[in-house]
Amino acid sequence: MDFLKNAKRRSVMSEVIYMALNIALAIALLFVVRSTGSLLPALALVLLSKWRVLAVRPRYWFVNIQANMVDFIVSISLVIFLLTTNSANIDDGQKLLVQVIITLVHVIWLLFIKPRSKRAFIVTQSAVALFLGVAATYTVAFDWPDILIVAIMWVVGYSTARHILTNYDESHIIFLSIVWGLVIAEIGWLAYHWTIAYRLPIVQNILLPQVAIIVMCVGFIAYKAYDSYFHNQKIRTNDIILPLLFTVSVIAVLVLAFNSVSTGVV
Repeated sequence: MDFLKNAKRRSVMSEVIYMALNIALAIALLFVVRSTGSLLPALALVLLSKWRVLAVRPRYWFVNIQANMVDFIVSISLVIFLLTTNSANIDDGQKLLVQVIITLVHVIWLLFIKPRSKRAFIVTQSAVALFLGVAATYTVAFDWPDILIVAIMWVVGYSTARHILTNYDESHIIFLSIVWGLVIAEIGWLAYHWTIAYRLPIVQNILLPQVAIIVMCVGFIAYKAYDSYFHNQKIRTNDIILPLLFTVSVIAVLVLAFNSVSTGVV
């Protein structure tokens, strides 16, 4: 009985330490961005916090990196948003408020979304990484070479697809992930030549790229179609009709109604 009590006590203590370290990481990133105004120190801190990925034999590094890519994408994307807010031409109090909100989002990700292993959470993790990864890319890289944008989009697409497929009994994970990465890369290439972004209501200087919303909608359809095929050996109309109508409606509204009030970057 004493052994069980001690084990339980150690488990609770480990959980408390885990939560404290993750909260400290999110707060530290906020302070680093606000004090330095540079991406590199914050990026170094993110990479340092993932030291366990490489704390194995070198032959397992690539596998571990792939398994943690979704977390990398989310963390780096949130750092980019912190940095973007830091350089925005707005009142410092408003700037701090937005950065605190971003930090709280990071804490929620680290404590309540990232550690979960149920399929619903796995899908949520991939969706968050897909949306934030694309949004962050077009927030800072709109004037980068197109080949670099396409490569980043492929990595985001490949990583998010692989993250979901590993939760299924799928024998073609690599192939399907590569295909989805190519789809996202193609969308990224098209968006590179006509990037449209929407001003957020709270902070007018921060823009939300239209392509992030479109990619999320397309990803939603792709996931529902795959899930239907996996469980029924065919794509059932009833499983995808509502998601399809929703996606088409959202994209139609974005393209037809909101382009005139958007900020476009060619």
